[in-house]
Amino acid sequence: MLKRRQGSIINIGSIVGTKGNIGQTAYSASKAGLVGFTKSLAKEVASRGIRVNLVVPGFIKTDMTEMEHVDSVLPLVPLRRMGSAEEVAEVVYFAAGAAPKDGQCRGSGRGRLFSLSCVL
Repeated sequence: MLKRRQGSIINIGSIVGTKGNIGQTAYSASKAGLVGFTKSLAKEVASRGIRVNLVVPGFIKTDMTEMEHVDSVLPLVPLRRMGSAEEVAEVVYFAAGAAPKDGQCRGSGRGRLFSLSCVL
């Protein structure tokens, strides 16, 4: 990327990194750390034509999601459903696209399926 003076780095965070969650202190801290890491890296490599973005998924159906807790969590999700890995992939695809994305372009997160942070 440095030699070509272009590229896109996509980090994957979690809404837990912005909201916190009981029993997920270490996970939350690591995902919160990605926010600062992404912002700093974006500033370091922007002059070299490299974009750095952070995708922040909400409640996504994965192997890590404990299915027995789904019924208690879904009422807290405005869209009342879990997101999918495919939806996260679509956001990553968008962020990696050729169109420049910089500054603060943050998804609303109101549906809590994902948020996209384009940081500089």
